[in-house]
Amino acid sequence: MAMFGSLSERLTSALSSLRTKGKLSPADVDGTVREIRRALLEADVALDVVKDFTGKVRERALGDDVNKALNPAQQVVQIVNEELVAILGGDTAQLQFAKTGPTIIMLAGLQGSGKTTFAGKLAKLLKSQGHTPLLVACDLQRPNAVNQLTVVAGQAGVSIFAPEPGNGVGNAVTVARESVSHAKAKQFDTVIIDTAGRLGVDAELMAEARAVRDTVNPDNVLFVLDAMIGQDAVATAKAFQDGVDFTGVVLSKLDGDARGGAALSVRGLTNRPIIFASTGEGLDDLEPFYPDRMASRILDLGDILTLIEQAQKAFDEEDARKVADKIASDTFTLSDFLDQLQQMRKMGSMKSMLAMLPGAGKMREQLEQFDEKEIDHTEAIIRSMTPAERTNPKLLNGSRRLRIAKGSGMTVTDVNALVNRFEQAAKMMKTVARGGMPNIPGMGPMPGMPRPKSKAQQPKKKGSKSGNPAKRAAENAGIAAGTAATGSGFGLGAGSGAGQPSESDLETMRKLLERGI
Repeated sequence: MAMFGSLSERLTSALSSLRTKGKLSPADVDGTVREIRRALLEADVALDVVKDFTGKVRERALGDDVNKALNPAQQVVQIVNEELVAILGGDTAQLQFAKTGPTIIMLAGLQGSGKTTFAGKLAKLLKSQGHTPLLVACDLQRPNAVNQLTVVAGQAGVSIFAPEPGNGVGNAVTVARESVSHAKAKQFDTVIIDTAGRLGVDAELMAEARAVRDTVNPDNVLFVLDAMIGQDAVATAKAFQDGVDFTGVVLSKLDGDARGGAALSVRGLTNRPIIFASTGEGLDDLEPFYPDRMASRILDLGDILTLIEQAQKAFDEEDARKVADKIASDTFTLSDFLDQLQQMRKMGSMKSMLAMLPGAGKMREQLEQFDEKEIDHTEAIIRSMTPAERTNPKLLNGSRRLRIAKGSGMTVTDVNALVNRFEQAAKMMKTVARGGMPNIPGMGPMPGMPRPKSKAQQPKKKGSKSGNPAKRAAENAGIAAGTAATGSGFGLGAGSGAGQPSESDLETMRKLLERGI
């Protein structure tokens, strides 16, 4: 995530200095803990949380378990990871659903924190899980808040209860009470109440929020916290805890570039779990908050589980099996490639997916330079081809490629590059599908595979280097026959013996000697 980019870089840098140490001294541990403390404070993590975190890390890092470990540096990384998981909440928290009647979820937070958008995201998520949510417009103070929630409900495909126009007209407590009766009558199993916010914490805001809570007695009170407000997040969270007493936290705007200290502070200071994390403006950009996965992302250890879950949602198992069969049988076409691109888009942006891979922090500059429009360009080129051309790219001669380039708004060079990359990728996928190991350009040999011989190790080409054409021809003939030439001054020695002259050679030499040569 972009928000934790700087913190992740600082923490991984601090821990990397330990990897060259065979044994850790107290000075090594203190130096690392000092760097971790600085990184957390610069990320706007609350001071009390930082003190508690670094104290536990130092105590465990100086323990016997680390000193006796074969790889002390790896042990320290594991300790930091475990303590990060602890301050983020430990176990994953979930919504509490009512045993009878509709489950009531009340949203609270400051104005601009993202409550209304989160209400739509949560409603869409619950709908996908088989629930029948009802959005309730209790923010009757902010201009056009009711209209905004109505639009969001339409985008999410859920129902809304909005009897009052808002804009300062109506009573939020009355609307909340009537919404529960409406949900029971219409068989909605979940009620999501969007309450009013203010630019700052004030008595009027808290009084209205308490009145709504006391009237509907919600099963969940979710405090929506803007993760970009820094140190002020702690004071805001404490004020809402004292005034409304929420049961869980929702972190919004985690896709921003702020320091992200709120995420590490709110759990430790309020003792309330973080349940959801909002990672974008789209209604699908909502995910459950997993402390262990978030800690892995911060330490640049990747988040493969979330990546797998997103892939399972986007890709159909039967379709994936068909694609695998096509790859193995060498029938994978550009049309199949286009389908795969479209399914990958359902998983989200390429940047966010690549950022979940282990070690992605080391490629941060490359990830920032990645242009999502490249996928659009690829789709445009493929869509400009005929079905026959997509099935058999060998049909693409010069005139066809020029036509495709003009139709897609790209250049012939772009078309050539796409076709070449597709052919290389198809070969690699076919090799893997058949159990082989692909030869990836720019990478060394895979473990267990024989290394290619260097030029110095490669056997030299056999052949005569003689300047005499007759002698050179005879020596080369001997090499071709599997027999080394004798190097006779007469150009002989290409007989069948292992380096020995044949009978005809001996007879020729005898006659020459008799002539006095």
